[in-house]
Amino acid sequence: MVKVRRRPDFTQAVGALISHVARTHPEFAHLDSRRILVVAGEARRASRGTVKPLTFADKKRTDSLGRKKPRVKVRGRQMLYCITLRPLFFRKSTPRQRVDTVLHELFHISRHFDGSLDHLRRHEEAGEGFEAEFRPIARRCWKRLPPELVAPFAYDGEVKVLQWLEKPQSWLPGERASHRSLYTEQHLFEGVMRMKTAAPVKTVH
Repeated sequence: MVKVRRRPDFTQAVGALISHVARTHPEFAHLDSRRILVVAGEARRASRGTVKPLTFADKKRTDSLGRKKPRVKVRGRQMLYCITLRPLFFRKSTPRQRVDTVLHELFHISRHFDGSLDHLRRHEEAGEGFEAEFRPIARRCWKRLPPELVAPFAYDGEVKVLQWLEKPQSWLPGERASHRSLYTEQHLFEGVMRMKTAAPVKTVH
């Protein structure tokens, strides 16, 4: 009988990384991994990952212009952000690049953790200043990561990861707002992604 290799839960691995950096690094202390949804999604140019706020500031569903967002709740808990990991993350990244991608998206999140992004950390606002501020933090996080948290990001093979069965619509103005007002775990499924990770180069002494 051929023994089937069990697929690791990569959604859980990313959640563990977020929880760790929130506990150990003051720059991420405002994060609550239980309110950050992590999914695998479609390609978007050369992006490895993106973060999307699921509410407006102060966790509001409607802004001052009347624009409305659907609510996303998973196992009864309202999600405030969705990080989407894209094909290049799984197929053409090193373990370090994968960890940095997650940290990069987390760095965009408002320090109020209220369902909005930090406007001062948007690339168009910060310019080169974003990387100048982010890179030292990312290096420090990488150096302090326990091996058991790094291992899933170095995995080569198939992994389980949440994906949208029905993706929430973006907000639309006025009466054209999304007809579906609530998305839950019923609109997600546990899909399979193939991670390709090159073996480390062995040095000869």
